[in-house]
Amino acid sequence: MNYWIKDHRPALLEVLKGLDILLINDTETKMLAGNNNLVQAARAVMAMGPQTLVVKHGEFGATLFHGANSSGKEHTFRAPALPLEEVVDPTGAGDSFAGGFFGYLASQPELNPATFRRAMFYGSVMGSFAVERFGTERLQALSRQEIDDRFILFRELTHLD
Repeated sequence: MNYWIKDHRPALLEVLKGLDILLINDTETKMLAGNNNLVQAARAVMAMGPQTLVVKHGEFGATLFHGANSSGKEHTFRAPALPLEEVVDPTGAGDSFAGGFFGYLASQPELNPATFRRAMFYGSVMGSFAVERFGTERLQALSRQEIDDRFILFRELTHLD
């Protein structure tokens, strides 16, 4: 993404106009917006086209920024990353997050704020599995039951009541 932001900005800005959802990391968000304040940078990026922005924060989770709805209210949601005892290889964690996030959205009949929040958790679940082994080893051996169990763990970790 840095390559596109630095060297091909006009082409990138043209692409952004046609996006519904953009998923990038916090450094890229700030660089693209030219603003070091994440909230202000997210608004600036969304003004470039995407209605929804997912900002990845690596081991610290991700933040969802969703543009104003018919009531004029913006939605922001923060999903954690699962605290892991050992990280073997972080390569591909962001892509695995994206796969879990977009895979969950694709499985849903309706996209609403609750659907996006759950998608954030599925993204975190898949990212947490990806870092447990090298490359795609852990993901290749993954069962649906393990995904569901880890999702429940995430809910327990973050539930207030």
